Amino acid sequence: MAGSQRYLRYIVFALFALVLLYFIGSSSSVPTANWPGYQETTSPGEPSTPSDPSKPSAPAVSHDVSQTAPSTTPNDKKLPPATAPGERMNATFVTLARNSDVWEIAKSIRHVEDRFNRKFNYDWVFLNDDDFDDQFKKVTSALVSGKTKYGKIPKEHWSFPEWIDQDKAAKVREEMKEKKIIYGDSVSYRHMCRYESGFFFRHPLMLDYEWYWRVEPSIELYCDINYDTFKFMAEKKKKYSFTLSLYEYVETIPTLWDATKNFTKHFPQHVAKDNSMKFLSDDGGENYNHCHFWSNFEIGNLNWLRSDAYIDFFTSLDHAGGFFYERWGDAPVHSIAAGLMLQKDEIHFFNDIAYYHVPFTHCPTGEQYRLDHKCSCNPKDNFDWNGYSCTARFYEINGMEKPEGYEKEQ
Repeated sequence: MAGSQRYLRYIVFALFALVLLYFIGSSSSVPTANWPGYQETTSPGEPSTPSDPSKPSAPAVSHDVSQTAPSTTPNDKKLPPATAPGERMNATFVTLARNSDVWEIAKSIRHVEDRFNRKFNYDWVFLNDDDFDDQFKKVTSALVSGKTKYGKIPKEHWSFPEWIDQDKAAKVREEMKEKKIIYGDSVSYRHMCRYESGFFFRHPLMLDYEWYWRVEPSIELYCDINYDTFKFMAEKKKKYSFTLSLYEYVETIPTLWDATKNFTKHFPQHVAKDNSMKFLSDDGGENYNHCHFWSNFEIGNLNWLRSDAYIDFFTSLDHAGGFFYERWGDAPVHSIAAGLMLQKDEIHFFNDIAYYHVPFTHCPTGEQYRLDHKCSCNPKDNFDWNGYSCTARFYEINGMEKPEGYEKEQ
């Protein structure tokens, strides 16, 4: 009897083991769910088999999310192409920077590349009054999608011209320091303003190009730019553009307008008939109202800056000495030149380029545009319709209708 019970236990145990093995084998043969575009990873050392694009992807398997581990949500939106179609213009970005600016310009490059240049791959020219070091070149070249070029500014373009009275210039700097005028005591700032006013477009590296986009350290772009701005400028016959405009510090340019009137008296042929004098003056040109385009952002035509008209204008101002005896900035210099020498319709306001340079923001007026172009700026920060801005004046002298919703930003 005991032997029969022992054999019966063996038989029951064997049956249980067979049932257990059956379930284990069944569970291991469950097929893997394939998402659209899914490709199974091969074992190390085995070649992967590319998916056949002619065959439809396996349908997605429905899962109860509450019973599965979190997973990445498939993205059915196609990313924009790395390079936009169409021919490129003969254009470049240009930046005046020093080696110590490397991380600040790196931020600017990322904004420009992410919002615009990764689609177009334009070159970038970097200029410095000293040699660029390896770190600056390595960091910036890794960020720019186009070619990078590095140039040293000739000493004669970054020094006092021979006709400047050094003692007089030093005395002016001391007086401006006491009055706490911004950059009033800075020699390097004056060299920068003079260089941007009259020489950057003459650098050998810049002679290869017809169009430029000026970018400074620590700027930000807040909206996607999905078209070629250089091509737009050429097709619309524009020669100068801006995103921000404002009044210049009166203390920095007390005689700039006198020097300008001296120029127009001797070179009347350089003054355009349908110009933007009303943007610059409230009394027909007798006095300057100090409005100017903020030149830390510019997209412009280099051939215009190299023209006889502009070169004559800069040379006249340079010999007047105001870059050193006062503190003339390149912004009012460029603005006065554009306002007097270009036709009104050759100057363009880029409402659609959202831009920041401390302390001012241009955030495009128009909610739908901001939504469509993934803008990250707060419209309440927009400077355009602020009382210290000159952009409303630009609209008025050109007979342009202000963007819808501008009233809410005043």
